[in-house]
Formats: sequence, structure tokens, C-alpha cells
Amino acid sequence: MTTAIAASWALSNGVELIIDGVEWAVETFEPQLGKVVLTREDGTPWSTSVRYLMHHPGCRPSTRTRKDLPSVSRGRQPKAMADLTPAQRALVLLRMAHLLEVETGFRSGDPDAVAPGEPRPAYDPESTTLTQRRLAKARELRAAAEQDPEQAAVLGLKRVGYRTLIRWDIGRRRFGAIGCADDRWLREATGRKISPAVREALFAVRAETLHRSKLSARDRERLIHQYVRETFGPDEPVPSYETLRIVWREWFGSTGARQRYQRSAARVQEVVTGRHVVVHRPGQVVALDTTVLPVKVREVVFGEAVSVHLTLALDVYSHSIVAFRLTLVSDTSVDVAMVLRDVMMPLPMRPDWGKEMEWAYPGVPATLVADFAGHQVAGLPFFAPETVTTDHGSVYKNHHLIEVQRVIGANIRPARVLRPTDKQAVERAFGAIQSLLFRILPGYQGVDSADRGVDPEGDACLTVAQMEHLIATWVVGVWQNRRFGSYAPSWDPAGDHSPNSLFAASMVQGGFALQIPPPELYYQLLPSHRVMIHGKRGVKIKNLWYDGDALDAYRGVLSARGGVARNKYVFHRDPRDPCFVFFQDPRTHDWHTLRWTGLPPEGEVPAFSDARVREVLREVRSRGLAPKSDAELLPLLLELIGAKIPVEQWPTRLTRAQRVEHARETAQWAAAAADRPASATTVPAPGDEEPLHEGGADNVVALRWPERARQGQGAVDDERRRRREHAVGERPAPPPALGRRLRESSLLVLPDEEDGDQAEADR
Repeated sequence: MTTAIAASWALSNGVELIIDGVEWAVETFEPQLGKVVLTREDGTPWSTSVRYLMHHPGCRPSTRTRKDLPSVSRGRQPKAMADLTPAQRALVLLRMAHLLEVETGFRSGDPDAVAPGEPRPAYDPESTTLTQRRLAKARELRAAAEQDPEQAAVLGLKRVGYRTLIRWDIGRRRFGAIGCADDRWLREATGRKISPAVREALFAVRAETLHRSKLSARDRERLIHQYVRETFGPDEPVPSYETLRIVWREWFGSTGARQRYQRSAARVQEVVTGRHVVVHRPGQVVALDTTVLPVKVREVVFGEAVSVHLTLALDVYSHSIVAFRLTLVSDTSVDVAMVLRDVMMPLPMRPDWGKEMEWAYPGVPATLVADFAGHQVAGLPFFAPETVTTDHGSVYKNHHLIEVQRVIGANIRPARVLRPTDKQAVERAFGAIQSLLFRILPGYQGVDSADRGVDPEGDACLTVAQMEHLIATWVVGVWQNRRFGSYAPSWDPAGDHSPNSLFAASMVQGGFALQIPPPELYYQLLPSHRVMIHGKRGVKIKNLWYDGDALDAYRGVLSARGGVARNKYVFHRDPRDPCFVFFQDPRTHDWHTLRWTGLPPEGEVPAFSDARVREVLREVRSRGLAPKSDAELLPLLLELIGAKIPVEQWPTRLTRAQRVEHARETAQWAAAAADRPASATTVPAPGDEEPLHEGGADNVVALRWPERARQGQGAVDDERRRRREHAVGERPAPPPALGRRLRESSLLVLPDEEDGDQAEADR
């Protein structure tokens, strides 16, 4: 029946309703007003309308309280002949033969399959009525039972009467042959009978053993006997050891885990974790996780072999790797925000990729996607995620991520404690990438120190940019076209599917929302700071001053914001690159870039981080300095980042940890520059003219250590030149040549020829 008819019938007959998998009982039903009050099993009421229930696609009657079903089938799946034993199936077929003979006169029920002597006179349909045939069958079965009582008892035909034949016939017409079976054969499996006293003892011992050290099943049995004896007396019966062991396992699970893990799992079960979520479309759930890349790579500043972190975003429905990122440091909230932004952005094609890696999903032409994106798009899904499942790292629990999920409209939910199934898809993807790609790369470290090579650091030959390009090519070309095998979707378990085919099938079924976020999304995903605008110096954020022409209209003007940030303006800042902050004009809503006032007008300082800024300020305080502007901090900053050390001494003066720290700062700066929109006012960095590969922007910048030295020395020279020009407002005239004053005042000096000729002409 349809949803409307089923809901109306259930309300009229007082049958419980199943709405989205939750059972509701009908408390009150007012058909005149069209209102109904439902209650859950825990007593939670819900007042709604009949119209809502009739049009709800997930509303159906419950089989547990339906009166049209036999009591043995209520709340359970339908019974079938396969549920019976061979002897019971033979008896059911014998009953069917008796019923068919009563109805048709033939035990087979088919007039064309006539046995010898059929139809018998007492069961001839042409000369007898149905009631007469039923009465005759009842007399026949009673006579057979009197002649052979043991056989009649075995066949279950000892007490068959007229009413029994009618009941069997009704069951046969409604449910087929299984309708003739006794309800006692398929009664509900209630399990072992545990008395209330033993039940109380089981839960008491369970609570007690969670706080003790690990006990065996025999020890728990003795505690149960002790509890029952002292609480209910020695006459209270207690089941056997085997029964208690099986019941304990059914109620509380296996006891093979460590004791502290058992306590943690028990605490989790006390918290309501919600119901199971069925994923049925791309973007509904995206699993996000970070792990250390098992392959050593080389950073591009010093060429040191380092370990990088791989952050992976996997669509749970199609198992597509929709975004990934390599970082030299553990991911921060900004990196997570940029990964979520990458999920929503189409992946650009790279020059060395062929036509087979372009966008080729049905329904949306590649030219249309390229027009919206502004570039050729690779064959990788992109969408706005609805729910993002993460682990319990601190990076996913800060205020910045809460603001990020508000901006992108997604829910960032951590996985449940001790529930590996919440993130098993992305964990399995890490293992698959390791077995299919990472193991064959030089510099692979293995899964255990005993399996590690002699020198993985020395074997490393790929840079971070080359590794990023290799993973991107492998994901688009191999992973997206790899067959699932045993992990096929539930609606087609025997089908041959891949991430691309599942995404294409979802596009055909539900369409595709071509939504590409604007470049301004980058600014909105950055951490925000609420500060006042200084009339002359600009704004101070994280101990650095920023200024620009965009602040001229708001100097000395209070903001109209209220609450905690009253009269303050909002600025966004990328912690990976402290050289700039971003300000959205309250009137035009345009984004403007504000430079750090300590930056020189020409050139560029080497990359630095917030930690380096704090180190500079500590050094300033230790030296007793009081700089009047951030421009006076630049020489000290350059000195601390090693820019004044001679080039030939850098590899020896810096330890490996210091070199890796410099490489991390450079990689973070380059990642921020790659994420920043092209419209932002930025200073080009030396080395950008040498791309890491032909694909354009990368997560690291090709800046070698000698180039970094020349960059630092150039920044120092530019800063010194700027200070000299600032100290002298006007360039002085050059001094006169030596002997010029003596020649001008001496009477013995002969005039020049030109001067003599001119004097003669004047006479």
C-alpha cells in the first residue's frame, strides 16, 4: 500500500508507526482536527499532523502490533519453509494434502494429476459441500488416531477437528504452505531464562570488575554466586558456569580486550551516540585524516631528507580522494580549512597530463566546467561537503574550525571513541596507497623499524613538490579508475565499480550542482582578529603593525559592531605568512591586502613564521631595545633567521634541526602564496620564475639555500639604502674639483680660448 493509505490505516487501527527507522506509538488521534500525538519508547512525545505523516516517505506501519499478522510473526521477518526441520516440512506437506483433498477432492490439488481412487465419495466436490468434506476429514483423522495413537501423535494429527481444519485453511490461503505450521515450531527465540536476582548479580559484578584488575570467567562466576547468596539467600538458584559465560558474552561482549580499554568502551556506551547514518550520495560524509608519509623526501632549501605529513580527504560514498595536501609540519587549522576548500574547488589540469585525465563525467560537459572554473579541469569530483568526519586531534577542536564549518556550511564531527568504523574508509585508503604506490618508491621506510632499509634518508630522491605531483597524477589516473572488488556498493554488490563510475552514477540519479566557490573564500577561511584601527600606524595583530591605503577612510572612525568586539574591525590573517593581513571594506565588501610596515619597499625578506616573530621580540626585550616602528625590527629579524651568515658557512653553522626549521618556514610561506588568490597584492618571490614542475603553483617554492642567502643580503642592502635616503631629505651637490678655487682667484691664470674669443667679440 502507498504511504498515505498505510499511515491512515495505522492511525485508525492503533498500530505503531516506523518513521525514519524510529518506532512511535499512537498516543492520541483526533481525525476531525487532523492532529495526532506520538510517543517514543522512552516516553518522548511528538505532536504532528496527519497530513505530514501521510506525505512522509519514511513512514510505514510497524509489524510488531499489527493485528492482521499472526502473533508469531509480529515484529519479526516473515517465516518460510526453510525455517522448518525436514520432519516438520514433511508434516506441513501432509497437512496441505489433506486440505487440498477437502477443497478439490484430490490430494495434489490438480484434477490432471489424479491418484488411484480419487476423488473418494466423501470428498467429491460435485456431490458434497465444503462443510461436509471438512467434517468427513475430521472423522477420518480421529479414526486413524484411534487405530494408531503413536503414529498420530508423531504426525500431529491426534486432535485435529473441524475448527482446526478451518484455521489451517485460512493460514494456507494467506501465507501458503507455511500457514499450516504450528506457531510453536517458530516461536520467538527469547534466549536463556535469567531470573531477576541473577540479572541483578550480573550487572553488579560487571560494575565491580570494571574497576578491578582483569578477572577470568571463573572468578566472575564466584562473585555472582557470592552476590546472590548474600543478597537473596542460599536458596536462590544460579545457572551453571557455561550459561553464565554465554550470557555474559551476549550482554557485555567479549572480554579479550585490555582492562583499560574495557573501561573506556563502557564509558562510551553510556553516552548517546545517535543512530546509524546510511551514506547514499557524494559529499554527504567526507572522512579527513592525517598521517606521516612513509617515504622520505627532500626539502628544496637545503636538500635534507625529511618526513612530511599527508592529509587526505575521502568521499565515503564513492571512495574518491577529493583532496590531499603535503606539509612539512603537522597540519594546523589553516591547513585543514584549505583542504576543505580544495574539496570544493576543481583540480586544474597540469601540462604533462593527457586527455584521458580530463573531466569526463556524464551530464556536465568539460567545456562548461572549464568556463566556470577558468581553466581546464581534471577528472576528479568536487562538491560542497555536508559532514566531515575527523579524529580527536586538537587541530579539529579549536574556534577557527567552528568558524570554518559555518562559512562552508558543513558539519565537522569527530569520530566516536573506540568506534573505528566511523573512519575506516580513509584508514583503508591510507593502507591501499601505501601498498600500491609508496612501497615501490625510493626512500620508503617500511611499517616497522626491523623492516627498514639501511639508509632511507640517503635513498630519498624526490622533493616535496615532485612527491605532490606524483600523488596527484596517481590519484587522478589510477585510484579514481581502480575497481572496488569486495567493496562494491550495497545496491549492486556484484557490479564492477570504481570511484569514477559511482560518482557518474550519482550524477545520473540525482544530478550535479555545479557550484565553484569564489576566490574570496580564501580570506573567509583564515583566522580572524578583532582590533581597533590606529590613526597613524594602522592595526596591530600578533605584535606586528600593518597598514595600507584601504584604512584611510576608517582612521579615527569606530566600527558599528556590538557585543564583545564592540567598535572593533575584523581582519583576517594567514599564520603561514605574517607579511600580510586582509581587510574587507564594510561599505564595498571588497578585500584589501595590508602589508607589514617592516617590509622594505623593494625586495623581499626570507620567509618567517609567528614563532620567529616571538623570538625577535624576546631578543629585543633581552637587549633592552625600544623600537619605534616595525621597520627597526627588520635587521634583527634578518639576523635571527640566518641571513647575515656568510653563504659558505651556512651548512656548517646551522644544525640539521635549524635547517629543517628554515625549510618548514619556506614551505609554509609558499603554501600560503599558492592558496592566495591572484588578485591579492603580493610581492613576487625570487625563485618563482623556476617552477617546481610544469603545473604551476605548488606547495613549496624552488628556493635553494644560496638563493636564500642572496635574498637575505639583498633585503639588508635595500633596508640600508632606504634608511640612508630617509635620513637625507635632498641629495647634496657634489664637492668642487681640486684646485678650482685657486684657479678662480689667481691673477696669473690665463683665460681659456673660448673665453678669450668671446671677450674679443664683445669689444
